[in-house]
Amino acid sequence: METVSFKQMKEGTKEEYLFLNKHEDDFAKGLPDRILNALQQLENTLSGYQVSRLEHSLQSATRAEEDGADDEMIVAALVHDLGDDLAPHNHAQFAAAILRPYVRPEVTWVINQHGLFQNFYYAHHLGGDPNEREYLKDHPWYQSCVDFCEKWDQASFDPDYPTKPLSHFEPVVRRIFTRPAFDPQYVGNQTMGKSAVDIAMSGKSSA
Repeated sequence: METVSFKQMKEGTKEEYLFLNKHEDDFAKGLPDRILNALQQLENTLSGYQVSRLEHSLQSATRAEEDGADDEMIVAALVHDLGDDLAPHNHAQFAAAILRPYVRPEVTWVINQHGLFQNFYYAHHLGGDPNEREYLKDHPWYQSCVDFCEKWDQASFDPDYPTKPLSHFEPVVRRIFTRPAFDPQYVGNQTMGKSAVDIAMSGKSSA
């Protein structure tokens, strides 16, 4: 079979869905290449800073690595602004969705919330509340997100910082994004449906 015959999903047969599942599995194997390509595209987005968004992302990941962060958090630092092009007003949630099937819930939560936590550094200049993140202060991963922003994200706009190139991070990108999606070994008991991480993302403790 070259294509399925159904025109509505409810008409599909088991054979057709097994056929499609094989195609989807093969396509998913190319995810690391697509992630790396999307990161490279950040070289040409968001002007006005002294560094490109790609350089900011690489610098964040470099700082995370030098601080002894694990692979999951290093990759999170690398891809945390990947949504700037397609989701400029909710880029944090975009990046969290990409990471979620491959990393522990803490990492997903930190990336999901980092946009809010970054407001601490500048929202007052624009008439916003820099302390809005305080509604999450009792969350078990609150400090993890504070540290992510303070040590790596807000600090990584320095054109003179010795930042490592994308090629340096390619192996860890491939290691993380070739993991089986939603493997309990990495992500715990969360699934594609409602799970502990959804509750955590809402700001309620899942601990």
